[in-house]
Amino acid sequence: MKSNFLWGGSLSAHQSEGAWDIDGKLPNAMDFMTNGSKTRSRQVTKNIVKNKYYPSHDGVHFYSNYENDIALFAEMGFNTLRISVDWSRIYPNGDDELPNKKGLDFYDRVINKLIENGIEPIITLYHFEIPIAVVRKYGGWLNKDTVNLFVKFSETLFHHFKGRVTKWVTFNEMNHLDPSTKASEVFTYMLAGVEFEKIKNASQDLAEIGYNMVLASARVAIKAREIDSKNKIGGVFGLMPFYSQTCHPSDIMNAFRDMNRDFYQMDVFVNGVFPNYKLVEYKNNGINLYISEEERQELKMGRIDFLGLNYYGTSVSNSVINPSDDSSSLFGGIDNPYLEASKWGWKIDPIGLRYLLNELDRRYAGIPILITENGLGAEDIVTDNKEIHDDYRIDYLRKHFIQLKKAIEEDGVNCIGYLMWGPIDVVSATTGEMKKRYGFVYVDKDDTGNGTYDRIKKDSFVWYKKVIASNGENLD
Repeated sequence: MKSNFLWGGSLSAHQSEGAWDIDGKLPNAMDFMTNGSKTRSRQVTKNIVKNKYYPSHDGVHFYSNYENDIALFAEMGFNTLRISVDWSRIYPNGDDELPNKKGLDFYDRVINKLIENGIEPIITLYHFEIPIAVVRKYGGWLNKDTVNLFVKFSETLFHHFKGRVTKWVTFNEMNHLDPSTKASEVFTYMLAGVEFEKIKNASQDLAEIGYNMVLASARVAIKAREIDSKNKIGGVFGLMPFYSQTCHPSDIMNAFRDMNRDFYQMDVFVNGVFPNYKLVEYKNNGINLYISEEERQELKMGRIDFLGLNYYGTSVSNSVINPSDDSSSLFGGIDNPYLEASKWGWKIDPIGLRYLLNELDRRYAGIPILITENGLGAEDIVTDNKEIHDDYRIDYLRKHFIQLKKAIEEDGVNCIGYLMWGPIDVVSATTGEMKKRYGFVYVDKDDTGNGTYDRIKKDSFVWYKKVIASNGENLD
């Protein structure tokens, strides 16, 4: 790896902070999502119901424990940490005239502590923490007024943290909302801040939501550079490569379509132009998307500087010539018999990471790629001696690092860093569980919020420390 390679981890506010109703913060959309499980979906409630558990209310107490957690990250040797700033801490109603000082003060403390420990902060502006007032008053990202509110929120942070933060991410995984896929109530609410009953025409509405977020990203990028020329702007996308089930040309074409379904927003982010292939698809499906000449210029001026990649596995496109009724993947597709799966059914495919890095590097002419999420969700056992022997996590990461090194050193991919998802155990976004753990640091909390919240270093903590110290050379 290059000497300036970024090593660290990624967190989101709603999965880690807790403290959902203190210091001037009002609820965000995630504060109304209950816990769930692998077999039971999370629910969205209109009000906070007493006999239900809302994981974001507690998170893992990062709000009160950030100093100790940052000290653990520094001990591992992190040189960067990606966090999100909760919009509802800064503008509790979303459209407040002035920002909440106590909210800014909290992130001041976190960012200052990171810098003090030699850890560069990377800030995600939208990791689903949209104020509930914006959801209910404006209709979330279905309303273009939300674009203006988000730009104001972002400008506030650019001014306030000028000189301390220069790497920013506009949106996290907005690509999972697409009119070509079946609309999910939980994903529509979580990613777009839109209550499902407000969706009247799924194809048209999801296209408009996606476009409003793309436009917001461009406007935010323009503002960021106006405020500080040192600012670098990225967008983070969750990508799952699709393999063809057979070598039949029709199946190859089907896999190509599935693979590229998630790419059109990245095309806008990187190239600054809404791709014609998507406009043709919209037209063929009766979707009308109006883009003014002024907005076209904004998209061009608001191109990103680096691409964030969240990678967890691959899938297989269903065959056109011999279709299967099996559907095992979270985002569509069928089972791949050549790959092992995690206990949550996610296919483990280290070579898929190398494949995807190469695809992005060639598609986008060598744009810097930052792996912003990767990792293994698993159940960890605490021994009587308060130890966690997570060899399975080490094995998972080792195999992915081997492929990452090949992508960089043999294929010439311009990958600038690796941020492991959930370096400390956090609440699962998809299921709301705690037992689906990713971290190098164990948090003593169960699926219903009970526990001491004490931190315990896992075996992977020591291993990742050696990996960072050797800049990726020592993977034993």
